[in-house]
Amino acid sequence: MLVGICTYNEAANVKTMLAKIGEALPEAVCLVVDDDSPDGTAEIARRYAEESGADERIQVKVRQDERGLGGAIRAAMQVAIDGDYDLFCNMDADLSHDPADLPRLVATCVEKNADVVVGSRYVEGGAIVGWPWRRKVMSGLINGFTRTLLRLPVRDASGSYRCYRVSCLAGLDPPRNPSDGYAFIQEVLLRLHRDGAKCLEVPITFTERVHGTSKLNLREAVRSSLTVFRLLAAR
Repeated sequence: MLVGICTYNEAANVKTMLAKIGEALPEAVCLVVDDDSPDGTAEIARRYAEESGADERIQVKVRQDERGLGGAIRAAMQVAIDGDYDLFCNMDADLSHDPADLPRLVATCVEKNADVVVGSRYVEGGAIVGWPWRRKVMSGLINGFTRTLLRLPVRDASGSYRCYRVSCLAGLDPPRNPSDGYAFIQEVLLRLHRDGAKCLEVPITFTERVHGTSKLNLREAVRSSLTVFRLLAAR
């Protein structure tokens, strides 16, 4: 099993994140895909792996000439495919996603024979902590808009905390115009759904980051929304 976290300037979070993932899934390999962070995120991850004796369990991949969450997640997925892993879990690197939830996502995927399991803020038992009410309302509306237009079978279409069956990812045809930003999260779910993948959700609590700055700005939110229309047109 491979757990991927995509990082850019997460020096304050990456060491704690890796430790918590190791506690939750001690047998899993963790892959840090870093977009050449100027704050030394990749070096901190490498040093932690060495000092904790987890060199074989923690891998670090630095993308020198590329930026963007979508491309970083695709790179992690490709490592999972090339490495013949059975499951691939993706999660945010800023501790907004609790690694303690990983075993539930994995168990649901295995026991219910799912192809993708989404850690969901918007099913019963899910929650968001630390967001102002305006951001909660906007996120809920965007998710509803995306889910309705693309006819996705999950309530949290933009959540990146997921467990995928790697064989399903390997079976996807390469996209002609792949999304590089947050929209890739929606795009890969849509493509899996179109291929007949079984999609399930489990409730999680999403907690706003304490350290660092969110990479989701207004420009990225607009790009993500516009991508929904591109995906709709490609149906």
